[in-house]
Amino acid sequence: MHSWHHRRLADSPVGDQPVVIALTVRRLYCDNALCGRRTFVEQVAGLTFRYGGTPASRRVLTVVAVALAGRSGARLAAVLRTRASRTTLLRAIMAVPDPLWAVPRVLGVDDFATRRGHHYGTVLIDCETGRPLDLLPGRDASTLAGWPREHPGAEIICRDRAGSYADGARTGAPNAIQAADRFHLWQNLGTAVEATVRLHSTCLKTAFTSSDEPTSDGDSADATKPMSPIEARIRERHATIHALLAQGHGIREIARELHMGGNTVRRNARAAVPEQLLTGRHQPRASQLDPYKPHLDKLWAEGHTNAIQLLAELQNLGYRGSYQIISDYLRPRRRRRIRVVPPAPPGIRRITGWMMRHPEHLADGERQQFVALLAHCPELKALHEHVRGFAEILQTRSGQHLKDWIIAVRTADLPRLHAFATGLEKDWDAVLQGLSTRWNSGPVEGRVNHIKMVKRQMFGRAKLPLLRKRVLLTAAANW
Repeated sequence: MHSWHHRRLADSPVGDQPVVIALTVRRLYCDNALCGRRTFVEQVAGLTFRYGGTPASRRVLTVVAVALAGRSGARLAAVLRTRASRTTLLRAIMAVPDPLWAVPRVLGVDDFATRRGHHYGTVLIDCETGRPLDLLPGRDASTLAGWPREHPGAEIICRDRAGSYADGARTGAPNAIQAADRFHLWQNLGTAVEATVRLHSTCLKTAFTSSDEPTSDGDSADATKPMSPIEARIRERHATIHALLAQGHGIREIARELHMGGNTVRRNARAAVPEQLLTGRHQPRASQLDPYKPHLDKLWAEGHTNAIQLLAELQNLGYRGSYQIISDYLRPRRRRRIRVVPPAPPGIRRITGWMMRHPEHLADGERQQFVALLAHCPELKALHEHVRGFAEILQTRSGQHLKDWIIAVRTADLPRLHAFATGLEKDWDAVLQGLSTRWNSGPVEGRVNHIKMVKRQMFGRAKLPLLRKRVLLTAAANW
């Protein structure tokens, strides 16, 4: 059974007037009572889609869905006057076919986390264009081996130092050349350097321990009372005037030179020592504590620093003054007893960072500490020389010198660096390619960051099929 069904389809506006299409199609009915579909409308190829509207509106929904996915895309679609639910947008994404691509000559491989610490996947890209090719579930050797076996033709495979990827690339593409990533080689060296520095932690402590720190509280210096600004000025003026008198200058000449009164110059000239000028308010006043100060100094030197106990001790000797007088007398000593805590010596990770950075990139203070450390610890100095040698090989991509570097490392007493060299020898061909050619996993790391961004847009709740579809479609130039 069928009947005629009329629809009005509004397409994109042309100028100021929208294009309206009046379409008449058949609505079909099913007479079978057991059929789950009671009625449906026939579709016109290229013009209508089931539950999808017109081609133009479907195209808009697909673009919005690829860019924003579910709920965010539904909110934007409502603003664009093309209402759709989040599930409709998700279906639109999954209905788009994968972009077409050619088998890459240089294949990049790396892992990414769908749920950090629990579930991981593998991303494959074309290193020459940076375009993602596929996202695979898992990161073991069998996961990687199946893809190049199904898509043969890759000549170079860029990977990190993971053994599973090395085995997978060897199994799936035995004729392809593997290139170990230079960043991961440097990272592995940093791990070995940190372990070596940790083994010499005792040397670090002695290198940054100052031998000229005072061991006493300076009781002899405590007896000297700090000089007030007025007293310092009087002493300086007295010394200046007597220096000019010794050179043969007269009173009036000195007064004109120093812009002082004549009587002031004469008074300083008569005083043999500056203490004779410290009269009146500048002269220390007599105190009830004066007779007991020698005994009080003795008690302080013996370690008795509690003012209340010292007051009781002096009262037994006849002292009738107050507690405040004793406290004021001891205050300068208490301040000098407070030592300034020196900055903590650099830790193992900071020293490792100094080792791994170029010497020209160190600040002046860091460079001075680092030079002092290397002068104190011969093992760390040898370690630093080996690190700079490997950095030179890595920067200039002169892999032909790697064998000489490993031989030099073997002669040093650096076990952790020996283990790093052994790891290089086990993966020799890939390491040599990584240190000799320009290919690396940099584009793959950039694509992993893009995957993280897409995951955050979906609040980390997207399954791998949807994540894969969005990553491939957003990176495609024309889809």
